[in-house]
Amino acid sequence: MASSCSRRLNPEGTWQWAKLNALQEELQPFGLVILGFPCNQFGKQEPGENSEILPTLKHVRPGGGFVPNFQLFEKGDVNGEKEQKVYTFLKNSCPPTSELLGSPNRLFWEPMKVHDIRWNFEKFLVGPDGKPIMRWYHRTTVSNVKMDILAYMRQQAALGVRGK
Repeated sequence: MASSCSRRLNPEGTWQWAKLNALQEELQPFGLVILGFPCNQFGKQEPGENSEILPTLKHVRPGGGFVPNFQLFEKGDVNGEKEQKVYTFLKNSCPPTSELLGSPNRLFWEPMKVHDIRWNFEKFLVGPDGKPIMRWYHRTTVSNVKMDILAYMRQQAALGVRGK
């Protein structure tokens, strides 16, 4: 699973960090790997250097000694001319999460496209074969994401049993 993550000045996303840690811990034995991609394109909420990301998570937001138990990549663009290729692939493989893009004065990239990431913590599920399965709106709860992942895993297990 890939997630566009940012954390500064984003109380909406703060609660997701601990929930993503819990999801990683619970489903890792079944092959789930969460990947986080910090980005500064949404409200300029990730302005610092890469070296500041983990200390800020630990001491500021969410704080309390928080350390992610999943891989965080270096900060990069998920939309626009300089978007990371993985996001070009993911966004073109799954339909957008909303018809609305958002307030242009809080979005920092050009050109804006219909498949763009709408805000921090938008998530994608990628199957073990590397094919994107689904995409979630940034406000989708991690518990709903978990239910979808479990349903996908059950479906794949059932297909594996039938295929033998």
